[in-house]
Amino acid sequence: MRAHPAVMACPGMITDTRRMMKRILAARTVVIALAAGLAGLLAMAGPATADTLTAPADAPWIAHVATDALLALHIGGGGAGIVLGALAFMAPKGSRLHRRIGLAFVAAMGLCYAIGAATAPFLETGQRVNATAGCLALYLLLSGWGTARRRAFVAGAGEAAGLVTALAVVGLGGAFMALASRTAEGTIDGSPPQAFILFTVVGSLAALGEAHALLRRRLDGAHRIARHLWRMGMSLFIAAGSFFFGQEQVLPSWLRGGPLQLALGFAPLVLTVAWLAWTLRPRRRPQASTVSG
Repeated sequence: MRAHPAVMACPGMITDTRRMMKRILAARTVVIALAAGLAGLLAMAGPATADTLTAPADAPWIAHVATDALLALHIGGGGAGIVLGALAFMAPKGSRLHRRIGLAFVAAMGLCYAIGAATAPFLETGQRVNATAGCLALYLLLSGWGTARRRAFVAGAGEAAGLVTALAVVGLGGAFMALASRTAEGTIDGSPPQAFILFTVVGSLAALGEAHALLRRRLDGAHRIARHLWRMGMSLFIAAGSFFFGQEQVLPSWLRGGPLQLALGFAPLVLTVAWLAWTLRPRRRPQASTVSG
């Protein structure tokens, strides 16, 4: 009995799909290069006229196109990433659905974070908080994603680079806190010293995680899952906090200042802690059965 042509074509279709996915993943370098190029056009245009990403009225038309594109990609990626992150929490862990949603989350959030970190220095008002937060969130996102992709996790150069990045974030957070405390307003770029506590705490935890991985060399089972989980969850928490607490002007009046705003902003953190506790919970070893005779 001869198989149906559609069935015979399945192996070829699977191979073609895998090749297409590899090309999509490889194209992320093109996306990063494009974002960097648009950021360069923004630098040519001069400082932005507001906290938002807009070019001055007398800037060349290409600068307006660049800023509009960057703003749309930044907002669109962040909005999609928050929704996808929530779906990833609800999807069965380790399932194909979870992996697909996670890949889309990484793509959307990676674009959002990269643009935010790259363009923040070119805004008219100081954006050191946003630039540092973007770098931290992007580092957590990529390192958490890389952990999930490596079934046999063996620490190496990537974790060493991650340790340097995490320590740099901790140093920047401490430096900004000191600078803010010495200003007449008690703030830096409009943010009080307390705003930088997140950088020092999360950066320190990430640095300890990298040091643990480098010393242990290999992470298996629950330890690898926990590393992936807390980094992705904390990256989502930074995005949710930036939106629900940093962009209150776009929220409806009934949401601002209420318990729902607080709940939505801190939901990723609460869910991350809950899943970590579940993942790292002590497990009972099955007892050997005894047979009497």
